[in-house]
Amino acid sequence: QAQLVESGGGLVQAGGSLRLSCAASARTFRSNPMGWFRQGPGKEREFVAAITWRGGSTYYADSVKGRFTISRDNVKNTLYLQMNSLKPEDTAVYYCAQAKWYGSVSLKDYEYWGQGTQVTVSS
Repeated sequence: QAQLVESGGGLVQAGGSLRLSCAASARTFRSNPMGWFRQGPGKEREFVAAITWRGGSTYYADSVKGRFTISRDNVKNTLYLQMNSLKPEDTAVYYCAQAKWYGSVSLKDYEYWGQGTQVTVSS
């Protein structure tokens, strides 16, 4: 079973940047696509971004396209989410997850989850 631990969240002003990290156990990380989701206050968990196991392809939700960048380092077994031009509506708990296959935006297609890291964007 994969273990995922997110870090890097915090409080930032609108227009600022944060980089989230997700440290993963090596056994399955390198051979699986990965994704980021988020859950804002009073909202359902939603897809943010996904990346193939080699990192050659990425996919983003329309709400973050052009502002967020997903990447991975398969040597360090770490997934990243660089978030720029942050908006108050980006406030949420951010989760990394291991996907069963690349390209899905559905929670049911992600089998392992981290505990989440809080991102708060002030206006």
